Parts: sequence; C-alpha cells; structure tokens
Amino acid sequence: MQSTASLYETDFYAWTQEQEKLISQKNLSSLDLVHLQKELHLMGAIEKRELSHRLEILLMHLLKWKYQSSRQCKSWTRTIKVQRLDIAQHLRNNPSLRAKVDDYIADAYEKAVLFAADETNLDEEVFPNICEWNSSQILDDTFLPN
Repeated sequence: MQSTASLYETDFYAWTQEQEKLISQKNLSSLDLVHLQKELHLMGAIEKRELSHRLEILLMHLLKWKYQSSRQCKSWTRTIKVQRLDIAQHLRNNPSLRAKVDDYIADAYEKAVLFAADETNLDEEVFPNICEWNSSQILDDTFLPN
C-alpha cells in the first residue's frame, strides 16, 4: 500500500479521502501532517483570493460607472449588485476576512484601474492613484459614484 505522502503526489483525491478517513477514525498519528498543513494554508489563501477578485470586479465597474458615465447600463448595475451580494456572502462565510477588507480594497484597486482602463479605452492616469471610496461606500447596496 502507498504511503499517504506518496499518495498525495500521485492521486490527490485519494489522498484527501484517506486523510478524512484517518481523522474520522481518530488515527491522528498516521496523518500526513506536512501536506495537511500545506493544504490548509492554500485553502485560506483561496478564500482571501476570492474576496480580492470580487473586489477587483466591483471596483472596476464602479470606476467605469463614474468615469464613463455616458455608457452606464443595466449590465453594469447588475454586475455591481452581484459582486456586492457575493462579497457579502463570502464575508458571512468567512467573518475573519472582514477585518482585512480595507487592505484587500487597496490591493484590488490597482488591478481594477488596469481593467477599467482596458475596458473603457481611457488612460490609466484618468483614474485616481488611490481608491476614492471607503469600504462602507463600496459595499453599500445603494451607493453608485456620481
């Protein structure tokens, strides 16, 4: 029989099932702790990345809304609403991320500017260097920039 460490390298799904079985049997001494620690770290990183990605999309659409107001449309409004709903759900499921929202906004804003510039054909310099809205505004269901 393959060791759990080598199973991790050759059949990840089988490895997860084996680890789950070992935990349910309380056979903790047989767990592949090195790879379990790695996977737990990655799982946390995925949750952070999901929040950041949703913020990028939301911020891009808020920038487009403000800086290309002549092209505002229902599709943009829906995208803004969907991202806010997804972010709210994500924060309900991962409440410890709420304390980091401001940091993620600052990081997501840089990419949002690049995406907004690309989609609007406006120069990046048109957009402020720092996000002009606070997290309360960004996540507020009724907020749309002038």
